[in-house]
This record gives sequence, structure tokens and C-alpha cells, in this order.
Amino acid sequence: MYMLYHLNELKKAALQPTHAMSEVTSALFGSGEKDASTFYGRLVKASSELLERSTRIYEKPSFGIETVTRDNDTLHVSEKVLVKKAFCSLLSFERKGESSSVDARLNDDPVVLIVAPLSGHYATLLRDTARAMIPSHKTYITDWADSKHIPLRDGDFNLDSYVDYLLDFMRTLYAHHQGRRVHVIAVCQPAVPVLMAVSLLSLYNEPCQPLSMTLMGGPIDARVNPGKVNEFSSEHTMAWFRKNIIDTIPSYYEGAGREVCPGFILLGGFMSLNPDRHQDAATNLFQHLVKGDMEGVDAHRRFYDEYRSVMDVPGDYFLDSIYHAFQNFSLPRGELMWRNYPIQTHHITKTGLLTIEGELDDISCPGQTLAAHDLCSGLSKNRKSAYLQKGVGHYGIFNGRRWRSEIQPRIAAFIQKQEKLG
Repeated sequence: MYMLYHLNELKKAALQPTHAMSEVTSALFGSGEKDASTFYGRLVKASSELLERSTRIYEKPSFGIETVTRDNDTLHVSEKVLVKKAFCSLLSFERKGESSSVDARLNDDPVVLIVAPLSGHYATLLRDTARAMIPSHKTYITDWADSKHIPLRDGDFNLDSYVDYLLDFMRTLYAHHQGRRVHVIAVCQPAVPVLMAVSLLSLYNEPCQPLSMTLMGGPIDARVNPGKVNEFSSEHTMAWFRKNIIDTIPSYYEGAGREVCPGFILLGGFMSLNPDRHQDAATNLFQHLVKGDMEGVDAHRRFYDEYRSVMDVPGDYFLDSIYHAFQNFSLPRGELMWRNYPIQTHHITKTGLLTIEGELDDISCPGQTLAAHDLCSGLSKNRKSAYLQKGVGHYGIFNGRRWRSEIQPRIAAFIQKQEKLG
């Protein structure tokens, strides 16, 4: 049996005394105003924080979205689980205004389902995505569970299962909102299963077909403009991935015996794409701490507290994703199946398609998501739109200033257009 999971657990346990020491040192040198104001005090505190962060066990973050602003009104936001399944919950961001007139206007807002990737990070990586959508949309998100906490009795989970979940969520939202059709936003990896689910709903002309689907930086056709992820995937066989990437959850977790792609392996893969950038970020954090530049420190903490929080992904789903998206290119070749039913994207005629790509995206490179337009040949021109955001990489298309000021308004406008087309 592959032992990398156990070795990582041993490493975490061995580093806990070092972690505790770094926390105590940081607290001691930050407890007094005099200590924090001297160069030596800041130097020790900066070194201690870097050591503390490198040995910390990062837990699942919270969305922490308590209020948003709509025009001049403050909306109070609370989270509610609408559907709870073994591998994922459908989470709703409930909004309440400060007057009944504000609440009345909220009832007319479009219904939006944000499909978060099941690729190692928690759905909270899309906090900025959700926060920008909430003011003017009834917003839901797929909140994926960490596989180490899912007992074997809950069964396996693969690409077919992912599509099952999406179909169930779309039908549930259609019924929950009394026949209002949803708008789906797929961020990165879920672009493929979202397109699969919409194809199936269209094939059988189900009334809950989404009014629109926005595919953001997803590997619809990874043969186009291949990048580092594509090269790595094509250089290794499926047997290599199963032997070297898939491991078994240890006995002391609730999901004992489940085969997974461990989160720490996925995080290592993410960071290896841009090692210099992450090293520079650590260096900059140290310099900001020594200088007392807390604005730069807080920005680093917010990003890396989220980025380094990872979960285990079901092994079968991980292998399905590698094979279909990056090795066999099953969707663009017309060979993708769901429970032995062929995926036929040309049947999509009632769901508008918007693709969003980042000029500097090195995970889903420009052109890979745009390929969805050729696959959805049954859609009329007024149901299609594509946008390439200049100057951003993968994370910039759903997070940060460009997302809020340039990309999200385009998605909101496209949703409104599809609402009118019906």
C-alpha cells in the first residue's frame, strides 16, 4: 500500500513542537509595544511568523460574508444548507434587507448556482466570486466535503456522480423557486461536468434547463494551447497516476479506507506551477513584517490562509478528470458518456453560453474554454458570448479587482439578457 499519506501525517505531528515554539516566540515579541517597535523585535517576530505559517495545519475556512451592499442598502447575509449530501452540500446565501421594500426587490433577482471546483481547495476559494454575485442574485454554491471525513458506507464518487449531484441541484432549485430557471457559473474544473449536465437536461427537454451557463477557465478542450498542466498529464500514464498520486485514508479518520488524491499532493502541484512567485511572496511577507507594513501583511495572510487550506478529493473522480479532460479529450472528441448515455452538446438550444478566460491563465490556457462555443452548435448567436480578460491569470478571473470591476459586471449583464430572452 502506498504510504505517502502516512508519511505526511508523521511530518505534521513531528513539526507541532516547532509550530508551538514559533507561536510562543511570536507572542512574546509582539506582546509589548517596545518589543514590536524595535528592528530586532520585528525581525524575530517576522521569522517566527514565517516558521509558524510553514508548520501550521490549515483548517477549512469560513465564507465569512455577513453583509453586502446593494445600491445604498446594506443586506445582511446568512448561510443555509438547502441540500446536504455525503460529498457536497448545496449552500444558500440568504439575504435580508433593513426594510420590507428592500426585501421585496430581492425577490425578483435571478437565481445563480456557482459550481466550485472539486480539485483540492474548499469552495471558500470562491468567496470573492460569491460576494460579488450576492447583492443582485439569489446565490447558491456547491460546498464540497473533505473525503477524509466521508465514511466508506457512503459509496464511491466519480465523474458520473458529480453530474448526478449537479442534475439534482438544478432540479431542486427549479422546484424551490417555483419554476424559475437557474443560471449556472462553473469555475475551472467543473466546466466539463456542468456542460455534461446541461446537455442531458437539454436532450430530454427538461423544464429546469438553466437559462445560462458561464464557464470560467475550464478544460473543455485541453488540446488547445496546452500548458504545464496539460504537459504533465500527458507525460504520465493512468497507471502512474494511480500508483503515485492515489492513496488510502488512514484508520484514524472517519473516511478510513477510502481512496483519495490527498490535498497536500494537490497543493504541492498547484505551487509547483509557479514556485518563484510563491517564494517571492514569502520573501515579501518577511520584508513587510520587518518594515511594519501591515497592509501588505494582511493581503498575504488572506490569500495564503485560503490557498494553503486543502482537502482530499475522491480518487475515482480525480482519475476520471485526468483521463477525460487531459488524456483522452473525451468531450471535444464526442466520446464522453454519463452512465452509458452519450453527451451530445449540440442539443443545447435554450441555455445561453458565456465563456470567460484569462490572458495569462497557465492552468486552463486561453482557448480551452472558448472551445465550448463550437461544441454548442445548436445555440443561436444571441445566446452566446465570450470574453478574454487581459492581464490576469487563473485566479484573477474569479477573484480580485479585475473580477469585481470588469468580469462580474459582464456576467451579470449576460444573465439579465438571458432572463429577457427566456
